[in-house]
Amino acid sequence: MTNPSETTAHRYTPELAAQIEKTWQQYWKDNGTFHAPNPVGPLADGTQELPKEKLNIQDMFPYPSGVGVHVGHPLGYIATDTYARYNRMLGKNVLHTLGYDAFGLPAEQYAIQTGTHPRTTTMANIANMRRQLGMLGFGHDPRRSVASTDPEFYKWTQWIFLQIYNSWFDPQQQKARPIAELIKELEVGKRTTKDGRYYADLTPAQQRQAVDEFRLVYRSNSTVNWCPGLGTVLANEEVTAEGKSERGNFPVFRKNLSQWMMRITAYSDRLLDDLELLDWPEKVKSMQRNWIGRSRGAEVDFTAEGYTITVFTTRPDTLFGAEYVVLAPEHELVDALLSPIPYDSDVDSRWTYGHDDPKEAVESYRADIAAKSDLERQENKEKTGVFLGTYATNPVNGKQVPIFIADYVLTGYGTGAIMAVPAHDTRDYEFATVFGLPITEVVAGGDIAKEAYTESGTAVNSANDTLDLNGKSKDDAIAAIIPWLEDQGVGREKIQYKLRDWLFARQRYWGEPFPVVYDAEGQAYPLPESMLPVELPEVEDYKPVSFDPDDSDSEPQPPLAKAREWVEVELDLGDGPRTYFRDTNVMPQWAGSSWYQLRYIDPTNDEAFCDLENERYWTGPRPQEHGANDPGGVDLYVGGVEHAVLHLLYARFWHKVLFDLGHVTSTEPYRRLYNQGYIQAYAYTDSRGVYVPADEVEEKDGRFFYNGEEVNQEYGKMGKSLKNSVAPDDICRDYGADTLRVYEMSMGPLDTSRPWATKDVVGAQRFLQRLWRLAVNESTGQLATTDAPLSEEDLKQLHRTVAGVRDDYENLRLNTVVAKLIEYVNYLTKTYQSGAPRAAVEPIAQLVSPVAPHIAEELWKRFGHTETITYVDFPTFDEKYLVDDEVEIPVQVMGKVKTRVHVPADAPEDLVLAAALADPKIVELVEGKSIIKKIYVPGRMVNLVVK
Repeated sequence: MTNPSETTAHRYTPELAAQIEKTWQQYWKDNGTFHAPNPVGPLADGTQELPKEKLNIQDMFPYPSGVGVHVGHPLGYIATDTYARYNRMLGKNVLHTLGYDAFGLPAEQYAIQTGTHPRTTTMANIANMRRQLGMLGFGHDPRRSVASTDPEFYKWTQWIFLQIYNSWFDPQQQKARPIAELIKELEVGKRTTKDGRYYADLTPAQQRQAVDEFRLVYRSNSTVNWCPGLGTVLANEEVTAEGKSERGNFPVFRKNLSQWMMRITAYSDRLLDDLELLDWPEKVKSMQRNWIGRSRGAEVDFTAEGYTITVFTTRPDTLFGAEYVVLAPEHELVDALLSPIPYDSDVDSRWTYGHDDPKEAVESYRADIAAKSDLERQENKEKTGVFLGTYATNPVNGKQVPIFIADYVLTGYGTGAIMAVPAHDTRDYEFATVFGLPITEVVAGGDIAKEAYTESGTAVNSANDTLDLNGKSKDDAIAAIIPWLEDQGVGREKIQYKLRDWLFARQRYWGEPFPVVYDAEGQAYPLPESMLPVELPEVEDYKPVSFDPDDSDSEPQPPLAKAREWVEVELDLGDGPRTYFRDTNVMPQWAGSSWYQLRYIDPTNDEAFCDLENERYWTGPRPQEHGANDPGGVDLYVGGVEHAVLHLLYARFWHKVLFDLGHVTSTEPYRRLYNQGYIQAYAYTDSRGVYVPADEVEEKDGRFFYNGEEVNQEYGKMGKSLKNSVAPDDICRDYGADTLRVYEMSMGPLDTSRPWATKDVVGAQRFLQRLWRLAVNESTGQLATTDAPLSEEDLKQLHRTVAGVRDDYENLRLNTVVAKLIEYVNYLTKTYQSGAPRAAVEPIAQLVSPVAPHIAEELWKRFGHTETITYVDFPTFDEKYLVDDEVEIPVQVMGKVKTRVHVPADAPEDLVLAAALADPKIVELVEGKSIIKKIYVPGRMVNLVVK
């Protein structure tokens, strides 16, 4: 009698799975199985010729969280690993690795809360994430893994910053050029300064300032989002619609501050136009187009108190209907245009914000809106504003229109001033209604007594002595008024963008230091490459200066300002040793992720951020494969849609500058983009609305209880805050890593979100157990297969499975890969009760290898092979087995299916109808009736109409 413990030893249990997985992961590590050779440099393999085909596949740079990963995090990683493994079996040289985007505010905030240095926690988080993901058997090239916090990495982040700093954008050539070339053109008078002066006439200090105005990196006194509670300036994307910090929910205030900016706006047209070259989801392209926001229109000059107020409008045809002008509260002309005398007694009280003096009204209003984010200001339904006490002249009719400030106008969009045409703009209509301002129709077609009419329409009430727009369509009216504005010197055609220059500085400690120093007068000097990296100092006090979260008058004081020995430094920059001061801001977290795909290519290169020959091989354009306009870039980039705009836009900008300067051959960083969905899970809240641990909730009769108290069930993204996370460690322990991989890939299409249910994981486990039993005798551990030849049906099932699985792998339909493999395993299991043919079972190891690599390696070895399955050719198929010899045809009577008949696939109509009429069920149904019509849809169905 067989000993149960011996039988168990050969079953595919979680214990055996863990043993197999550990063994093969160690094998892959010891043998460098996933090392991808470079053409040149330290990672080149001089012993063999590179494969003709390559694949560069990449996951979005993950942040190593202190709480570790849950089962939702590896979804995309499993998919890319599966795709990479499949392509290795096709003979391709595959570059696939994973690094860590480890700088930024989360690590710093955690360090402040715990008193642990952010480097300590970051390194621990990376180690933990590597451990957790390592359990899943990913085929990453570990030699290529980087962390943005490594000085060897951020040395090149700083180097790229200097390349951009030492460049300018030539509008004629539409590309970045070295700043040295600009200086030469300025010196010989080929080009003048921004304000039209000749460079040779300027003092050395003026010359430096003139050159700085051209640079792609510059300092600007700009309005920023200051968060006293966090002690740092935030980017717009880090501020919620309610005007609070995304992290910590602290109030955020608008404040003018001198900051580093990157002139990404110079690339607006290229960033827009080159979207057409990319294999990206249309949704993402649309989001980028909207973010850049290119629109054609006109700039129009209104005059007021000796000043010119320039507005941008896409509807200059409505200029005769402009009834007031609105400036952003931060506009530079507000204080100059303020009336110095109290409001007249006849001024509408709604215009004065409760004050008699315009200056007091403006100061009060500015204070009240200081905490509002740009998004909140734009979406605010309640229209508020203040009359400046002065009027502007409408250039087309000479009408004096009042000047307001209002929070729905932003300095960051257009010119920071608008002409308000309330009859034909919804926000202007709402404002005019609240403030009792005139509403004059200049476009016929709507009912402006009820709402603004924003359609094209026909111009009315739009004429003066030299211009008549009446009766013209929108396009014809615009075509007529722009030349008139230009002839009169009061306007010009203009292309406008929503995109703003990139605020590139943070008042934090945990970030990349700037490779820039300042002299005593505050003049900036870029450091030479020989002084890189500028390493972040190890300081004990890395906390920002604390402020009352509601103190809008506080001023940013970066933590690095306290490291005086690091800040004040003596350097020789070519004119002898002098004392300089380092920049105490750091780069934003976006910096490292804007170029990391290039460092993956050449991570150990000490001489360059990426050798051009290696870059050309891995990301260079391949017109023979992808068409004449191929921009190059990573072959497949997978990540969440939440990074659709900012990260991708910043990375594209940096990459284009590097291309212009000759450092890369590709014009885009990512040729193909794929957005994965999310894994979601049930979460539970108690009577206070507080989330409780989902894994401790019990279900009874359709109701849910936690510690005896009934709780409410809801559904959302898996995560720490909802207390519904499931750790991959637990699933690997209880089921095995291959089971987790198969389950996540089988849950649904990769680009859609799917619900997690631990109870369903067992289905993936049972599939692998059935596969194991086909190959391994559970009693003896020997092969369970036979040497019997394959039947015709076996060949048909095998070749159809191979064909379908190949196509699904190629197109990332990984859920249907699993479905087809399950179907094939089930077929063999049912067909062969005592041993299936080896020729039918052995190919399954190859087919399943990309998605369940550990069990595949083990089975391949047990079949007697000595090499890893990683590079074994993927099975091919014979077309002849894909064609049906016989087809099943449904037979309907009066439109309802009554039976089915089997006929040859190429049977003519008369043979199909004869088979249908001969079927016993049909004979019985039509007996005594007349068949008045016979309908045959080839290969699909027969329908009999009887009477």
